[in-house]
Amino acid sequence: MKTVDQWLGEYGESHQNHTNKLLHWICVPVIVISLAGMLWTVPVPAAFREISPWLNWTTLLLGAGVLYYFAMSWSLALGMVLFAAFVVLSVVGLESLPGSLLAICIGLFVVAWIGQFIGHHYEGKRPSFFKDLQFLMIGPLWLLSFVYRQLGIRY
Repeated sequence: MKTVDQWLGEYGESHQNHTNKLLHWICVPVIVISLAGMLWTVPVPAAFREISPWLNWTTLLLGAGVLYYFAMSWSLALGMVLFAAFVVLSVVGLESLPGSLLAICIGLFVVAWIGQFIGHHYEGKRPSFFKDLQFLMIGPLWLLSFVYRQLGIRY
C-alpha cells in the first residue's frame, strides 16, 4: 500500500497549475457534498431508521471513507471526520432549499465536474483518477494536507 505522502505527491503531479488548483478548492468539496446529497435521497431499510435517523447511505459511505483515511494517516483522518460532518450539515442545508434535493445535487455534481475538467484543461494533464480510481478519495485529502501544512500539523 502506498504511503499518504506517495498518494499526495502523485496526485499533486497533475495539479500544479494555479487555475486548476483553485478550481479543485471549489469543485472537490462540491462534488463530495453533491454525491452525499444524492445518496441521502436513496431510501434506507427501516432497520437503519430504527437505529438512528442519521444512519443512511451517506453516513455509511462517509464512515467507510474515514476508515480508508485512517489506514493512511491518523491525523488526516481526524480532519476528514470534521470534513464529513461539514458534508452532512451541507446536505441538510441543501435539503431545506425549495426543490428536489436530488435535482439540486445532480446539478451541482455536473457543474463541479465540468469545473474539474476545465481545470485539467488548463493544467494540460488528465485527472489522476483516469490512472487509479482511488485518486477520487485522495482529492479531499490533498486539499486538507494544504490546510495542515499551513497550520503546522504533521500527518
